Amino acid sequence: MQGIGGVLFENMIYDEDGNPLATTFLDYLIPTAPEVPDIEVGHIVTLAPGQTGFKGMGEGGAIAAPPCLANAIHDALRHLGVHPTAFPLGPSQLLTMMNEAKQA
Repeated sequence: MQGIGGVLFENMIYDEDGNPLATTFLDYLIPTAPEVPDIEVGHIVTLAPGQTGFKGMGEGGAIAAPPCLANAIHDALRHLGVHPTAFPLGPSQLLTMMNEAKQA
């Protein structure tokens, strides 16, 4: 969910003095269960190489989702001249990119 949120929802907006305009989750959008597809978990046990045995556990979802979503959006909209290069890629950003591509 974190990776999906970073691409489609999350966007820090500041005023002219550098103060964040979204200071609560009412203003700062994050994905919730209805916005996320069903996720199938594959569990693989691997030994950690370090002496303590510690390793990460949640990074995979945050790392894989952004390029997958960006490539899917690019594939869907490239015939319109849209080439996303920055996040977020929410509806308003995509509409802006489509309008800019149309005017180019």
